[in-house]
Formats: sequence, C-alpha cells, structure tokens
Amino acid sequence: MDTHTPSPGVPLTIAARLNRLPVTRRHKKIIAIIALGNFFEIYELFLAGVLAATLKTKFALTGFDLSLVLASAFVGAFVGAVLIGRIADRLGRRRAYMITLGLYSVFTLLAAFSTDLWMLVLCRFIAGVGLGGELPVTDSFLGDILPSKRRGYFVAWAFTLSYTAVPVVGFVGMIVVDASPLGIDGWRWMFALGALGALITFVLRRHLPESPRWLESVGRTDEAEAVTRELEDAARTEGWAAPAEDEAISPVSTGPVSASAMLRKPLLRRTITMAIVWILAVVGYHGFSSVATLVLTGKGISVTNSLLYVSLAFVGYPVGSLLSMLVMDRFERKWLLGGSLIVMAALGLAYGNAVTPVWIVLWGFTFTVIANLMSNVTHVYQLEQYPTAIRTTATGRLYSLGRLSTAAAPLYLIPMLEHSGAGAVFTLVAAALAVAAVVTVGFGVATTGRTLEEISPGDASAAVIPQRARTAP
Repeated sequence: MDTHTPSPGVPLTIAARLNRLPVTRRHKKIIAIIALGNFFEIYELFLAGVLAATLKTKFALTGFDLSLVLASAFVGAFVGAVLIGRIADRLGRRRAYMITLGLYSVFTLLAAFSTDLWMLVLCRFIAGVGLGGELPVTDSFLGDILPSKRRGYFVAWAFTLSYTAVPVVGFVGMIVVDASPLGIDGWRWMFALGALGALITFVLRRHLPESPRWLESVGRTDEAEAVTRELEDAARTEGWAAPAEDEAISPVSTGPVSASAMLRKPLLRRTITMAIVWILAVVGYHGFSSVATLVLTGKGISVTNSLLYVSLAFVGYPVGSLLSMLVMDRFERKWLLGGSLIVMAALGLAYGNAVTPVWIVLWGFTFTVIANLMSNVTHVYQLEQYPTAIRTTATGRLYSLGRLSTAAAPLYLIPMLEHSGAGAVFTLVAAALAVAAVVTVGFGVATTGRTLEEISPGDASAAVIPQRARTAP
C-alpha cells in the first residue's frame, strides 16, 4: 500500500486533516445546500412516473409514446453522467454542480410549456443531461469533505433530506394534477415548481467551497490548504482541538491516476461489480416508480385513488433514508446492500400480486423503505470505490449504466405489464435484484469505517500515471 508513517513533525496531508475533523455546523450547511439540489433532482426523476397516467390522457399517448416520455430524462441522464462526471474531475466539483443545475432548471421550465409529445421528450432529455451529473458529483463531493468515521451517516443524512421529494411529488400530483390553477394544467405547474426550486439552489450553490481533496489532486495546494483551514477553524470555534499525535500518521497521496484505470486491475473487479449493481438494481428501484400507478389503474383502480395509494407508498422513501442513517456505519456496507436487494425482490412480488387497498399501500410502503435503504448504501459504497483523481469520472460512468438501464426499463416493463400483468413484471424485477445481491456479496470490497485513502489509492497504485507521462495541472 502506498502509505508510510513519517517521523514526527511531517505535515499532515489534506486528506488526513479532513479525516480527523468532527462534523461541524459548516459541514452541515454544505450538506444541506447539496441536499436541496438533490431534492429537485429526485423530484424530477419521480415526476414522470407520477404523471404517467395524466400525460397519457393529455397527449393521447400510445404505450410506446409513453415509454419515450418516461425514458427521455434517463437517456439524457446517461449522457450527463458520462460528460459531467469527467468535467467534475477535470474542472472541479463546484463548477460541475453549476452546469447540472443550469441545464436542469432551464429545460424543466421549458417542459412546462410543451405543446406536443416531441417537445416534451426533447426538454426532458436535455434536463436529464443535467440530472445525470447531479448525483455522481454529490457522491464525490460528500466523500471528499466528510471524515471517514461519519461518512456513511451524513451521506445518508443528505439523501434523507433529498428523498422527502418523493412523497412531495406524489401528494402535489394528487392535489394539482386534475386542477388548473390560473387556467393552466396542473402537470405544467409541477414542472414549473421543479424548475423554480432548481434556480433557487443554483444561487445558493454559488457559495459552496471547492473540494479540498480535488484541489490537492490537481496541484492547487494553496487553495486546498485554504478550504481545509476554513473547515478546521469552524471546528475550533465549536471546541475541537487537533490531537498532537496525529502528526505521526500522515498518509502519502498518490500521483495522478488515469481514468482508464477503472478498467484495469486492481480496480477492474470493483468496476464490474458496481456496473452489475447499477444495471440491475435500478430495474427494481426506478421500475417501481415508473409502473406503480399503471399497475393500479390496470387493476381497475381510478387514477385519483392510484395516485393516493402510490403517494402513501412513496412516504417510505424518506423513512428508508432515516433507517439507513441508523445502520450505515454499524454494519459492513456490502452486506447491507446485498441484503436489501434480496428483501426488495420479495416485497416487489408481494406488491405486484396485492389486490386490496390496504395490502397495496402496505407492500408498496415497505418496498420503498427498503429500496431507499438500498439506494443510500449504494451511494456511499459507490463513492468509496475509487481514488480522488478519478472518483467522479468513474462514478459518473457507472451511474450512466444505471440511467441507461432505467431508460430502457419502461420500454419492456410497460409492454410486459400490458400483455402479461403485474405478476410477470415483478418476477422479472425480483430476478434482477437477486443477481445484483449475489454479485455484491460475492465480489464487493469491505469499506465501512475505512478512510478513502485506505480503500482506494493503495489499491490503485498500479494505475498511477508514470512520472514521465505526467503533465502540469
């Protein structure tokens, strides 16, 4: 492993100084601003599923047309995850954040003015490009600034705040989808509200600091020092004092790492494992939100009642996030991820075969609780897989597989629902989740309680760009 124990008096690296800090009010303010942006990102991702039945009626959509509407944002997110993830590692986390929110806010607002199917699909695709970069950058940024011992808890805390968007979009849809405030269709208001929230977040994020780990990785050491000192000063005002003995345990940072390292040993195994998780786990996670109302209307339940039942089930998303905060740092994350995938498979089968309102809501709620436990564990586990220099690039590329899988899901789940029923849909979902669980448990690496430098740089040392090939940042 590319670390050593220096003699006393050797300065700590930026990473070591960040890891020894407590989580302060300054950390929490940063987390809250990030969570607010994620709130509207998640709002948008779940919006089309909630509006599926309404959009089908308003635009007289066929099954294929509806699949295009549901898939368009996720196809855009596939593109965004690849492009913006790389931008975040080349130009910085903060700059990438501004790009994601700018694209999302403008084109979500334009979607509210859609006059036909193709304008709606195009606006959602371009908005999706912004959405695709949001979560990879979030994962990397939170991983960069949070101390290792509390990393899981506070990443889960951020996503708990974000996932309150899911029941919000459900209940707002239930209230306004059949209304026309000021003579404007309710579905248009729902897009406009998402755009307004993203614009507010855009203004707030202008005050975020850049990631000190990223600054150090590209040679901007003075700026990295300034941000780290700011976080240390914030901790001192809350009574923290740096332990003197820490000067004897300073890990040495590795040099620049090539993005292609994720496709070579020793990182290749991690890449394959996480790729399988992202491709298969999202079939259950986003597949549920995409077809939930359609499953119920297909059983003869009215659109209004379907929205009510789904909205009640969606309350499980923030509850699942709260649950993840309690267990994230207590148990090994690969076991939490594998276990939650198996439980999701069983609950999805129960939901697909439920016929009475009580059981529909109960199984739907329980499914979403476990689904968001799984989601939060995946976010934390993902950010721990790669060294700082390529963390967002690698994460973005893996996210892109998940977005592509999510985009494809309506193209086969909706026809399957129409021809074979809900039971067949959730049997397929259960099989996908079970395979992802087996791969995670069998091939995933242990990460809980370890620093990012312990998990990644040493393992990635073979992928460090040779000295003769390095260029100035």
